[in-house]
Amino acid sequence: MSIPSSQFPTWLINWLKTESIRLWGAADLRDFATPPDEKGQPFPRALSWAIPMDPHIMATIQNGPNQAYADEYARVNNRINDVSQRLSAEIKSRGFRSQPLGASERTDPLHIKGDFPQKTAATRAGLGWIGRHCQLITREFGPWVRLGTVFTDMELPCATPIEQSHCGKCGRCVAACPADALKGALWYPGIPREKLLDVHVCDKWKKEHYFQYHHGHNCGICAAVCPHGLKCVQNNRSTQLNAQSETGR
Repeated sequence: MSIPSSQFPTWLINWLKTESIRLWGAADLRDFATPPDEKGQPFPRALSWAIPMDPHIMATIQNGPNQAYADEYARVNNRINDVSQRLSAEIKSRGFRSQPLGASERTDPLHIKGDFPQKTAATRAGLGWIGRHCQLITREFGPWVRLGTVFTDMELPCATPIEQSHCGKCGRCVAACPADALKGALWYPGIPREKLLDVHVCDKWKKEHYFQYHHGHNCGICAAVCPHGLKCVQNNRSTQLNAQSETGR
């Protein structure tokens, strides 16, 4: 979160803290077409947050998804939907408009997309940038996260959007993609998705090879090999070793 938490409403800070949401922020979406409310009105802002996946599970799918990853994917998505529904209800109870965005929800199967890109809200909220694998990369958790979004008209201190990729020359995700669906382009705001990813090739590969995992909605190889994600495992091991060292004194 690039905005000091003290600038947000105290109730919101405490609410998210109680939910153990560590990475979150507000996005200015006035220049974007958001899903409308029940009266057909768009939303000017959104709260965006990231829930990390288990890094030890993510590290096991560099050669393909497994059941543990599929279960973790479902668990985190269910948690996002639960948090989104309750947060939206809380915002409404305080007199503002609000609407949650479903996790991993495809409403346009032809173009393989949902009502609004969660990643757009996240980059606008300052949570991270989009990698060559077409997924959000955060400093703390790499791409090993799932995203939540709640639209609102509540006044919020919106973050400075992240508009620069920090992938450098790294192309590990592109080389690892078994479908050859990643194009290798460096992200910038507004880049067409097809310049980063052939979504139809990706979708076809997953359905043909990993259908047993949520009917082909799971792969995760490109995220699993990302150096920004692998740091999570390294940092976790260092923390465990330091804790063991402290205990042994």
